[in-house]
Amino acid sequence: MGKITASREQLIPDPRYGSLLASKFINCLMVDGKKSVAQSVFYKAMDIVAQKVTDAEPIEVFNRALENCKPSVEVRSKRVGGAAYQVPMQVNRNRQQSLGIRWMLQAVREKKGRATHEKLAEEIMAAYKREGAAVTKRDNVHRMADANKAFAHFAW
Repeated sequence: MGKITASREQLIPDPRYGSLLASKFINCLMVDGKKSVAQSVFYKAMDIVAQKVTDAEPIEVFNRALENCKPSVEVRSKRVGGAAYQVPMQVNRNRQQSLGIRWMLQAVREKKGRATHEKLAEEIMAAYKREGAAVTKRDNVHRMADANKAFAHFAW
């Protein structure tokens, strides 16, 4: 992970939708401080989403998609007497959001061979329908937490 910045306090809503979440997402999408590039990628993706999904506003689709990627529990390693247990724990709201964003971008970056905005649009629409790599990742995390429920009493 890179250095932690106070971007949450300084976040200004994005220009097109006035959404803080979209603004945060654009910041995470941004590479090498090129915000205009990240913005154009995001908005092109949203245009594609707008064409494909007609029953909802694109920003709504994006919000739902991200909701569907957020984990509610995760496993954390805890050492108890020389053994490391995977202890399921609740995830707080901020971490839910950053994990959701991170997984979605990871899924987009792992796909190869097309323009980023196309891959992003595809991933957003997949997540909106509760499928796609980011949602799969979340389901796996939930499954891990479920499998390790026996160690929940080690939670701290």
